[in-house]
Amino acid sequence: MGKVRVAAFTVSLDGFGAGPNQDPDNPIGLGGFEMMEWMFATDAFHRMHATDRGETGIDNGFAERSFENVGAWVIGRNMFGPIRGPWPDEEWRGWWGDEPPYHVPVFVLTHHPRPVLEMAGNTRFHFITDGLEAALEHARSAAGDKDVRIGGGVSTIRQGLSDRHIDELHLAARPTLLGRGEALFAGIDLPSLGYRVVETTPGELATHVIIRKT
Repeated sequence: MGKVRVAAFTVSLDGFGAGPNQDPDNPIGLGGFEMMEWMFATDAFHRMHATDRGETGIDNGFAERSFENVGAWVIGRNMFGPIRGPWPDEEWRGWWGDEPPYHVPVFVLTHHPRPVLEMAGNTRFHFITDGLEAALEHARSAAGDKDVRIGGGVSTIRQGLSDRHIDELHLAARPTLLGRGEALFAGIDLPSLGYRVVETTPGELATHVIIRKT
């Protein structure tokens, strides 16, 4: 069985994984796009979106690693879209256009049922209404021997850490300050939960930190 991991998740220098005032124009909140500049510059990101070639180097290496051996994803509802409450219809199909970058099953945490959504490129969104543990069970089954990647957002990762579901966490720390937003580690005692920093690598636009459960 593969690992449950978080990869290429960006945090600000003051510990926020998303800024305030998230909306369709600011899906990661105010300051979020600046925080993600390291990823936007990489060749991996440009190839994913079929645009001109991007930068190679350390940041790109970590971006490419983040997609290796992934057999299924788990994401929070905010990662799928900005709609709150019951689904008004099935018009919203995600942030990514007709062919999302996942290419494997994706299990979306929500309180409101919705039919399975099949997209181009073998991405299939399943909407899970009975919590993170159930979503992980479905994802592990779908992934087989490959890894399950938790894509965020902050509240989903916090729960995964607090319940020790996450085996490995790759953070891309950006030298930017958000001041407010969604704090990734507030109130979570990682050492007491058995997590340790095992790798730190400076990149071109971010510092990459690998944390593992012991």
